[in-house]
Amino acid sequence: MIGELGRRSSTALLIHSTLIQAVTFLVRPATTYRALELDVPGFALGLLAASYAVFPLLLALPIGGLVDRLGERRLMAIGAAVVLGCSAFLLFWGTSVPALVAGTALLGAGQLACVVGQQAVVANNAASSRLDSAFGYLTFAASLGQALGPLAISVVGGASVRPNTQAIFLLATAMSLVMFLTTFVISAKVSRGRRTPKGTGTQGSSLALLRTPGVVRALATSATVLAVVDLTVVYLPALGAERGLTAATVGLMLTVRAVFSMISRLGLGSVSRKLGRMKLLILSLAISTAALAVAAIPMPEWLLFVVMAFLGLGLGIGQPLTMSWLSAQAPEGQRGRALALRLAGNRVGQVVLPSAIGVVAVGLGGAGVFLASAVAVGGTMLLLRGVRLDDQLP
Repeated sequence: MIGELGRRSSTALLIHSTLIQAVTFLVRPATTYRALELDVPGFALGLLAASYAVFPLLLALPIGGLVDRLGERRLMAIGAAVVLGCSAFLLFWGTSVPALVAGTALLGAGQLACVVGQQAVVANNAASSRLDSAFGYLTFAASLGQALGPLAISVVGGASVRPNTQAIFLLATAMSLVMFLTTFVISAKVSRGRRTPKGTGTQGSSLALLRTPGVVRALATSATVLAVVDLTVVYLPALGAERGLTAATVGLMLTVRAVFSMISRLGLGSVSRKLGRMKLLILSLAISTAALAVAAIPMPEWLLFVVMAFLGLGLGIGQPLTMSWLSAQAPEGQRGRALALRLAGNRVGQVVLPSAIGVVAVGLGGAGVFLASAVAVGGTMLLLRGVRLDDQLP
């Protein structure tokens, strides 16, 4: 169970977390396939990808303030309703580029509201000694959803090169409806007594949060880890092509990385209590740094699978630990805003870091990108010098 939530509410929360990621990883590829059906130019695909991130970047802080004022369940219901509306809109009217862009942008906004609400439920209801464990289970459920979404495309699409997008959007609509209904199984009292007083300014509160000791460093660590996950997904195929690995082999390597990230989150609470949050975070960053650096070295195919497993373990631990770190640092009543600030920082990191590493590693190929990523992750360990993450742990 998660903190004060009962077993039924905790289960509903984890199902909600799984479904929002599954729908997202189902709809986004489907919009690309629909765009290809429409024979759109290449720039339109880039516009589709960018439209998903625009709303989350602009709305992260206001939504964080809303969850603290309105309550987690209400915001999760609003987010689920937006995702349901988006899926239905794409099902019936997603037949032009503007419609696909609008649907993708709405999906980004709805997904953000759901995720901030879910994380705030954990932050406001788990005891400080259980934060790592609770966020570990939440992120495990999210990872499961990220695996189920693409799997659903494989099931619906079959052996065809371009799957039936109408069937995919119909499935996404049905899953979104289940997610919306699941919201109301979560306890309605999850945020009692923890809301931000009315009249608290978003900008002022955000600046105050940034001045809280350790918060900026937590944001930088989280953004770096997430950006490196994205870089691995993009550049492992490039590295594989340089070494003559088949697409199927590279896909299996990415699956191994994702599976070991999920595994790392299952026993996170007990490991964190034994080692301490700081030691565990440093260890995860060190493992990630070493795995990224070693991946740049030519090696047998089987050994690269082992390296990807260790990379998954290292990167998988970083996200839930930074969530619990921020939750412990943020004043009560502002945890939703703090977690939204983290998501906004993640979006910035996903834009800035890949661009910077791409410039640094130009001409060095996939191996250069992995080496530069190792330097970036290793550098975050320097940010943690002098920071105590375990003050809130018994």
